[in-house]
Amino acid sequence: MPELILDGRALRVAEGTTVAAALALGGDGCSRTSVSGQRRAPLCGMGICQECRVTINGRRRLACQTLCQDDMQVQTRP
Repeated sequence: MPELILDGRALRVAEGTTVAAALALGGDGCSRTSVSGQRRAPLCGMGICQECRVTINGRRRLACQTLCQDDMQVQTRP
């Protein structure tokens, strides 16, 4: 079972869990903050809408397309 760090908090998830699912399980379900300050959540679940962008280990990634791994650092806030 991978354990990742989601916005500074440890979260253990089942093998094969996407980062988008981990956001729903261990966070507020949101992946980013818009330029107007509103929290945004994944919408399509297949990478088309780009609403699930998060920072993973310092790089911007799509949460719905990324599987959780041990020690992965996920940030949803700037």
